[in-house]
Amino acid sequence: MTASAAPAQTTVPRRRVDRRKVTGLLLISPWLVGLVLFKLLPIMASLGISFTDFQMLTPGETRFVGLDNYARLLHDEAVGYVLFETIALALSTIPLQLAASIGLATILNSRRLKWPGFLRTMFFVPSIIPSVAILFMWIGFLDPNTGWLNRFILEPLGLMGANGIYSDAARRLILSLNSLWAIGPGMLIMLGAMQSVPREIEESARVDGAGPVFRLFAITLPMISPAIFFALVINLITVFGGVLLLDRGNIFSGSESPIDGYISYQMFQQFDLGYATTLAWVLLLLVMGVILFLFSTARKWVYYADAGD
Repeated sequence: MTASAAPAQTTVPRRRVDRRKVTGLLLISPWLVGLVLFKLLPIMASLGISFTDFQMLTPGETRFVGLDNYARLLHDEAVGYVLFETIALALSTIPLQLAASIGLATILNSRRLKWPGFLRTMFFVPSIIPSVAILFMWIGFLDPNTGWLNRFILEPLGLMGANGIYSDAARRLILSLNSLWAIGPGMLIMLGAMQSVPREIEESARVDGAGPVFRLFAITLPMISPAIFFALVINLITVFGGVLLLDRGNIFSGSESPIDGYISYQMFQQFDLGYATTLAWVLLLLVMGVILFLFSTARKWVYYADAGD
């Protein structure tokens, strides 16, 4: 008896494949058009403007000045100050955001927690509150004359003349605490990563006598290190250029980032668009350099399950 013939391989007609490609391109064409017209072209135009003395009030008098704006940046003392303040803000904000996100995710990932879905929603809701509303809330809290902080806390304690709450260190602390309103997405990222950790590993460690703290630092955190790395990069971009790099501006054209605020000052108050775009491009290169450094060191501390030895 002869062996049965092997089933013929099913092939998709080339015309059908081409039709699928065309359909896919048509579906994403609005995004592609928006990317080119509203992202790539303005970005390249800003690079060209950085080599000019473009003044927003007198655009007709624009002249090509070459690298003069970049040379001016090297002699601008305000740039060094706002850059130092931005780095200090990043060092105080990013670790706090990561720690709070991991802490909340650890609590919400507990099997003993009641109503986990409701609690996740409640912790996520503050992150979708408009930044303007949060800004007005903090203005009302910190106003030197009528703020709640002075009237209900400092004045009863006799601390009105301390003159410490509005120092640079206090301002960075307030901005760091304010950033905790936006940890909802980071918390969900950490929670999703924790839920993907195999339960067998944790159960084995528990049987061997490992406590919850040891399991967290020896098992959970190393296995969710890709999520931590992702949150670190996103938070770094937000702190250094929240308005300009992530389009998270507000009606005041400002940002919590000092360097971002200085760029907005040059653009919307001094109307010096040429120098503002120069600052923006230098900021972009600085952030890209830091991110490339993080990616180059990631293989030493980020665990990928499918990575080869």
